[in-house]
Amino acid sequence: MAMSKEHRDLGMDQPIARRDFLQGVAIGIGGAALAGAAFAQGADAGPDAAIYPPVRTGLRGNFPAAVDIFNPIRQGRYVQFPVSNAEITEEYDLVIVGAGMSGLAAAHFWRTALGEGQRILILDNHDDFGGHAKRNEFHHNGKTYVGVGGTLGIATPYPYSFGAKALIKELGVDVSRGRDFTNRDLETKFNLGVATFFNKEAFLSDRLVLGNIRSKDFVSQIPISEQGRNDLIRLLGKNPDYMAGMSAEEKIAKLARMSYKDFLLNYAKASPEVLHLAGGGSRNSKKVDSTAALEAAQHGSMGTNGLGLKFEAEPFNEGSYALHFPDGNASIGRLLVSRLVPAVVGGKRLDMNNVVQAQFDYSKLDDPSSKMRIRLSSPVVRVENEGSPDSARSVRIAYMKDGKPQAVRAHNCVLACYNQLIPFLMPEIPQAQKDALAYPAKVPLNYTNVLIRKWTAFQKLGVSRISFPGMWYTGCNLDAGSTFGGYQGVTTPDEPMIVHMTCTPGKPGLSRKEQNRAGAAEMLSMSFQDFELKIRDQLARALGSAGFDPKEDILAITVNRWPYGYAYTYDVLNDPDVPPEKRPHVIGRQRLGRVTIANSDAGAAAFTNEAFDQADRAVRELFVLNGLT
Repeated sequence: MAMSKEHRDLGMDQPIARRDFLQGVAIGIGGAALAGAAFAQGADAGPDAAIYPPVRTGLRGNFPAAVDIFNPIRQGRYVQFPVSNAEITEEYDLVIVGAGMSGLAAAHFWRTALGEGQRILILDNHDDFGGHAKRNEFHHNGKTYVGVGGTLGIATPYPYSFGAKALIKELGVDVSRGRDFTNRDLETKFNLGVATFFNKEAFLSDRLVLGNIRSKDFVSQIPISEQGRNDLIRLLGKNPDYMAGMSAEEKIAKLARMSYKDFLLNYAKASPEVLHLAGGGSRNSKKVDSTAALEAAQHGSMGTNGLGLKFEAEPFNEGSYALHFPDGNASIGRLLVSRLVPAVVGGKRLDMNNVVQAQFDYSKLDDPSSKMRIRLSSPVVRVENEGSPDSARSVRIAYMKDGKPQAVRAHNCVLACYNQLIPFLMPEIPQAQKDALAYPAKVPLNYTNVLIRKWTAFQKLGVSRISFPGMWYTGCNLDAGSTFGGYQGVTTPDEPMIVHMTCTPGKPGLSRKEQNRAGAAEMLSMSFQDFELKIRDQLARALGSAGFDPKEDILAITVNRWPYGYAYTYDVLNDPDVPPEKRPHVIGRQRLGRVTIANSDAGAAAFTNEAFDQADRAVRELFVLNGLT
């Protein structure tokens, strides 16, 4: 089909490293080498994409080859164990399914307790370790640009446990030094602020408005009706009590059972136009119609300051844990792997000062001579206790490798993968536990990194961050890069820069969990070109007036799609109020035979420390089973 002029003007015909035939998939030495060659268009290709996954561009995150196996698993193709006992030749003390934070931490805790003589294998469906903590690298004209492909930081709204703190410290991370590495020079030097792009599909016209929504000058420029503008000014100011006549207890009870959208429309009598600008005001990517009005009030969201309600202060926040690396939590994963398999970094001792630029040899991850092995591109399809769970002495784990089923045997197994997949990996799990594992709907999200030739358009406009309240990508920001151990962020507008774009898709009008599922389905249905067109269109419309040309200025694109994203957390609007011990995540994580469960789902909290704590719990369960306490 011929490409339209509009699409050609956006640069959809440009030969950058991002085309669908790559899809971020390890497609053999020839194909992966082609990926490296494609990226090298007039530039330094950097590491070989055939052997170093972080430089692979195109469709990444939960890329197709990593998750396409999920449907056959759910359809029951592997209910009958696909490998005979005679074909199983590898045996381990511990096999871990999943090389994310929980999986890597579980291996670390196990070896720390029982010694380096333990034989451990980690299996993962992706071509890189770290789970959602992924690293994106771009190499251009001899310089490396590192971006965040998933989990950003180790911050948490509640205190770290002793074990999680100890692990972070053991990895050589001094969280108190977070401010030392934050690169804010660009915002200060070039006086960069924030802006919002209003698109004509959701508002009256396309318009980029500089500044913060709280200012009257900002509101006066928003392309909405006079009624919508007046409503917005009213809601942003001092509000009357929209629930006058109710007691504080009655207000709280009603707010807990209605959405923030319903509060704005039915109580504050706001124009529907305002909803695009309301936001959820809460964590876990909730939207205006899936956030409880009570949560919005607790966060001081617009329209709620006249209710006369007083709330306790925000939960404790580990402020010193706000530190994050240029690649986000990928550096935490790299530190863990360097401890588990020192050969990948030539035996060097890594810490926060040298991990960002450390060279990783992925060929050492699955060395047959090593007691500790990490086997990537190996999705597990079946896990089975050998014998009754009450008396089993071993576990069989089947996985796919190069399109063929293979299997290993283990004395113990930790499932550090997605809760919703576990009932299909182990169909013998009791029905009540299956229901609990299936209860949550993981939060879908998309982290896209775009390497642009220069960022003079941002500098001319005086912005470093843009919100898109009516478009698919809801925001973008310049990623100057924190300065860690020799890695130097961007300093001048004529240099290339990573533009980080985010989206948490969901279908308005549905329940929160159904919105998550709809957002996941949408992302899974999209080709790379679908993402690319949205990226080019949004950047061109927001920055075009300052000279940004997507056809000339975009060098490379990496789309990190996460349809199976962050752990689901409970809230008063969408989940029943039950005792802690009856929460689905507690019922779902119960040990079955020699198999335990460790992931952030098992803690119902999408935080790194929760992943560590669940790994610690799961390993301790196996220690108790084996009489090792």
